[in-house]
Amino acid sequence: MKFTDFIENDVVIIEVSGKIMGGDETTMFHGKIHEYIQLNKKNICVDLGAVDWMNSVGLGMLISALTTIKNAGGRLVLAKIDKIESILTITRLITVFEHYDSREEAIKSYS
Repeated sequence: MKFTDFIENDVVIIEVSGKIMGGDETTMFHGKIHEYIQLNKKNICVDLGAVDWMNSVGLGMLISALTTIKNAGGRLVLAKIDKIESILTITRLITVFEHYDSREEAIKSYS
């Protein structure tokens, strides 16, 4: 897993790519979430369009991020979940995460 992050229209965008299976990248992802919360940037969109595969650790990473952001008074949404939609549906997490077909729609949801 790799990720890049930037701010667009006052929304933090975190683009995730590759296979989400845990490890150091997961720890770095959580660290990045906490950094943005400390900067009072609590509107976060996780773009999953380039994710090839995700295991239960990846699901846990997203759930943890959602909980952390909600507890800080923020909002996390997912964009482009096509490749992992089946795992979100099977685990019924599709109903837990707010999700959009495109990053643009996700960003618009904050206005």
